[in-house]
Amino acid sequence: MKAVALTRYLPISDPESLVDVQLPNPSPLHNDLVVRVEAISVNPVDIKVRAPKKTVEKEPKVLGWDAAGIVEAVGKSVTRFKVGDEVYYAGDLFRRGCNAQFQAVDERIAGHKPNTLSFAEAAALPLTTITAWESLFDRVGINFENGSRGQTLLIIGGAGGVGSIAIQLAKIAGLTVFATASRPETVKWVLGLGADEAVDHRKPLPAQLADLGHREVDYIANFANTDQYWSVMAELIKPQGHIVSIVENSNPVEIGLLKSKSASFHWTFMFTRPMFQTPDMEKQGLLLNKVVDLVDAGKIRTTHNETLRPINAANLRSAHAKLESGKAIGKITLAGW
Repeated sequence: MKAVALTRYLPISDPESLVDVQLPNPSPLHNDLVVRVEAISVNPVDIKVRAPKKTVEKEPKVLGWDAAGIVEAVGKSVTRFKVGDEVYYAGDLFRRGCNAQFQAVDERIAGHKPNTLSFAEAAALPLTTITAWESLFDRVGINFENGSRGQTLLIIGGAGGVGSIAIQLAKIAGLTVFATASRPETVKWVLGLGADEAVDHRKPLPAQLADLGHREVDYIANFANTDQYWSVMAELIKPQGHIVSIVENSNPVEIGLLKSKSASFHWTFMFTRPMFQTPDMEKQGLLLNKVVDLVDAGKIRTTHNETLRPINAANLRSAHAKLESGKAIGKITLAGW
């Protein structure tokens, strides 16, 4: 099968950083689907895994953790899918990625593809949707069924892939949403997704929120930079409020800043469930199916913003470079082989 892989970890400007290869087709384990990949998308995790280092892989390493495709084969224990089903999923960080024509993925972390979306549009959703959902509802405890109506949420990194989904989910849950964005095009993007207000992350956030009548917020979701915003988040969170981040800190943070407010801090890493084969691993597949209903009902729209064709090393390097530039809005997908 065709695939895009690496053996050395090089700057994305190097043509050898991602290369076209031929690999054997995968075979399914007991709980696996083998999926014919029709479309993929790129995420910051791809950039982090591919970042330059001295390691040299003995065999080509395939990255990619967002895909949509068609089930070609199933393992003997599979019960939720059949050959021919259209699916979408984010996969497992410690298995071969989706930048290949065929991929094996555990059925418990896959969902049925939304009927109203193309493969490219669907491939933009899984990783960011799982991350946003787990951040808002599993970690900080927002009630998705309107039980948190009237509460406030600050999303740092509103125009990125996760922020773009989180805005939509939070609005369905009834929250007032403030999303950071600085450029005219990103401000337009977050407001178009339903954010109540856009605030400029290049300027002091407390003063901007105070001008909007909110000196503190009930929840903060940091999808951009934990180190940079730690003290600001401690200042802005309400007493007994909740903060969640998906970006690991590079330096020690002063957790004591949260003590007087009895505020809580949570991490979200969407690969935790498949990585540790947790008893509730199937929740990822179930939430993807719940999102299908929301998408097909017109309550959530894909954050897909650009598609490159076909899926090959040159186009994937281009997508990585754009994501590394920090100027991507929404999600970049690749489709077709």
